[in-house]
Amino acid sequence: MREFIIENLATTETISIATIVLNNIIAMAAAFFIMFAYKITYSGTAYSRKFNVSLGSITIITTMIMSVISNNIALSLGMVGALSIIRFRTAVKDVRDSMFIFWCIAVGIGCGVSQYSLVGIGSIFVFLFLLLTRQAIMDQRQLLIVQSDLDAQNEIEAIVESHFGKGVHQTMKSVSQEGCELIYSVKENVLTKANEKNLIDISQRLMKCEGVRTVNIVEQLDDIGR
Repeated sequence: MREFIIENLATTETISIATIVLNNIIAMAAAFFIMFAYKITYSGTAYSRKFNVSLGSITIITTMIMSVISNNIALSLGMVGALSIIRFRTAVKDVRDSMFIFWCIAVGIGCGVSQYSLVGIGSIFVFLFLLLTRQAIMDQRQLLIVQSDLDAQNEIEAIVESHFGKGVHQTMKSVSQEGCELIYSVKENVLTKANEKNLIDISQRLMKCEGVRTVNIVEQLDDIGR
């Protein structure tokens, strides 16, 4: 039994040059496909070309690692031990970025063991899922933040209600002796349509109201690290 274990640990099968080249060609094609999927499905102001290029690099590097350890148990165990002590402290700015990283690793593993059909079919289904859920992801909410004098509070609420109708929701009202702050939550597409319908931007309309000090419209984010 001992001899069998030692023999299997020491056994190393050399991968042909043709297989290595084919694995990397398929990995590179899949990497460009993932980069394309990331670019067209990403929504937000912090799109990073560098991160997109890194996704392709992760795919090819993972393929190389799998090509090294796929036919050698000893190298596989050593690689697990080596990677277990590595900590990646880079904060992921978007929860979807983690999904793309896992996608790249999965594709790299598949290409490293020559499972091209699995890589191709799986990537197509992931891409279709992203397209089907793209609208839900891109439907970001905007926060309308208005600071004003106390006397302007009722007029502001009336203007916002008439501008958006039922498409707006008041999330906070802060009142003090110095003034008041009103915060509304509204979907981005509702904000755009309301501005077009009323032929004026809500911020400009509110600034015409006497007593309004500042009007801010910011994107409401639920991403990690922002």
